[in-house]
Amino acid sequence: MERKYPNLCSPITIGNITFRNRMFSAPMGGTDITNDGCIGPKSTAFYELRAKGGAGAVTVSECMVHPQTDGSHAYHLDTSILNSLASATYAADAIRRHGAMPSIELSHSGMYAGTYMTDKGRQKSMNQWGPSDTVRPDGVEVKALTKEMMAEIAAAYGNVAGLAKRAGFEMVMIHGGHGWLLNQFFSPYFNHRTDEYGGSLENRCRFAIEVLKAVRESVGPKFPIEFRMSGSELFEGGYDLAEGVRIAQQIEPYIDLLHVSAGTYQRGFGDTHPSMFKEHGCNVYLVEEIKKHVSVPVATIGGLNSPEQMEEIIASGKADVVYMARALLADPFLPRKVTENRDGEIVKCLRCFTCMAERAATSTRRCTVNPLIGREMEGCEVQPAPVKKKVLVAGGGPGGLYAAYTAARRGHEVVLCEKESELGGILKSEQALPFKQEMYELAGTYAHMAKQAGVEIRLNTEVTKEYAQKEQADALIIAAGSSPLVPPISGLDGDNVVIVNNYYLEKEKVGDDVVVFGGGLAGCECAIHLGMEGKKVHLVEMREELAPDANVRHRPLLLKEIEKYVTVHTGYKGLEVTAEGILCEDKNGGKQLVPGSSVICALGQRPRTGYVEELRDAAPFTAVIGDAAKVSTITNAVYWGYHAALDI
Repeated sequence: MERKYPNLCSPITIGNITFRNRMFSAPMGGTDITNDGCIGPKSTAFYELRAKGGAGAVTVSECMVHPQTDGSHAYHLDTSILNSLASATYAADAIRRHGAMPSIELSHSGMYAGTYMTDKGRQKSMNQWGPSDTVRPDGVEVKALTKEMMAEIAAAYGNVAGLAKRAGFEMVMIHGGHGWLLNQFFSPYFNHRTDEYGGSLENRCRFAIEVLKAVRESVGPKFPIEFRMSGSELFEGGYDLAEGVRIAQQIEPYIDLLHVSAGTYQRGFGDTHPSMFKEHGCNVYLVEEIKKHVSVPVATIGGLNSPEQMEEIIASGKADVVYMARALLADPFLPRKVTENRDGEIVKCLRCFTCMAERAATSTRRCTVNPLIGREMEGCEVQPAPVKKKVLVAGGGPGGLYAAYTAARRGHEVVLCEKESELGGILKSEQALPFKQEMYELAGTYAHMAKQAGVEIRLNTEVTKEYAQKEQADALIIAAGSSPLVPPISGLDGDNVVIVNNYYLEKEKVGDDVVVFGGGLAGCECAIHLGMEGKKVHLVEMREELAPDANVRHRPLLLKEIEKYVTVHTGYKGLEVTAEGILCEDKNGGKQLVPGSSVICALGQRPRTGYVEELRDAAPFTAVIGDAAKVSTITNAVYWGYHAALDI
């Protein structure tokens, strides 16, 4: 067959291994790491799903090589630990048996040991070790590694690499980026040594080269060694791209693949993990420049989820391999869909950080658009229903669409009714915000999947109790969503007011001076967009904090964008909307006019409780999902919809 994306689908040989395509799964941390650092069965299933999905390589993240100086709670590969080698072997085999090549990332956190993901310093009893004596921003003292300790760590890298090969891994990735130990030695910001490991760039690269030599000695010739580096640290005092090129040249003789990322985790989470506010492929310029100066294959990463963009990266010679992490949470089968010319079925990552926020909060994984993530062992294949039934779904938002899709895959006769002329529910409003385009497109993707699965979709059709009974539905899934909360404030029904849900329909009504009324997630994101358009934006919020409904990973990046574009008024209670703006009461009881000729009402949503009550007895089996049950998140709407369909 003729591949739509021939360069992306072409094999590549690295060292003595041929990978089936150029789409690699980037390191993503496991979720059931045992107390002694073994890979748990849930993590094995997590990595295996990417292999089933067609990735060329799947990288297990992060294996810490020297627990004596690195107390981070991650994997350890150590024959003195019961089941350590066995658990690694099971993980490598789970990946390899599906045709993907298993790789494992070897790392040391250095001065940030014990703070990985949670930043809570769980290993306070341990000394923190880095290139130089210093004190971390959180007050933790860091001691400089001695040469004897460095030699021990380099040997540990070699020892663990040899064990990884023994376990069946076909490649090892040495993590030298994102602010971890080897990056700390590269960085003039972190490395202030005066011996042969500090000062000149050659000296700052010396330790990484010693590590790579130890790894090579352990794994032998031709076995692929990948090195992950930040092409630029992207903060003042760190190294820039020009020095990144020189670091790459120093490292090149000892590696088979150079993986170019960006940033330093502890000083720029939005750089190491690009947010929705950054362009897709924001790191490609780094790898493109570095590739001009090295001869080994190079890989890129950073917000990539479009086959068209990734094909262009490979075809134009900017990189030889593309890595994806969150994109393969959203759709583990993205590579297979690309190779089979089914790219129209790809569910794209929203870059919403639900996955990483959940891991920080509960040490588990969730994905907004993929309810399988974190629950892979429960079964990734939807099983046929023993008794085929007629299922009626009321509401064509994300939860309703995914419920209909799942029910149809089980063999049920499924009819989805949407009272409006367009599917998508609340997602329709996202089309007005360019940085949330994937969220708007999600409804179209889900609708395509549902139709392919056999769902009959009826637009301009509201489900009533009589309608459901007339259809003789055996099961009814109520996914009717929510409605905007518009309190009885004087002037809030004026011609200068636009409800945030309707902004995409009434953009022309919004002038150059705007007051956004409501500082939750929806209000903040709309305010940022208006500011990006060059409008003068004020934001009024009664609470003292903005966007408490945003997750812990997205919220700090959101607030940084607010600082750029918006004048914020917290502790302000809106009293009246006028033609000049919003008259407010401040926290001291004084009256303040927040000026703006246009007002965006973003005061929240409320479930359609009355409608739900009307339908509760409209079918033998009834399930209420999404905002119709409780105003929540797309994550919950999709997850509840998926399981409602499994329960029929």
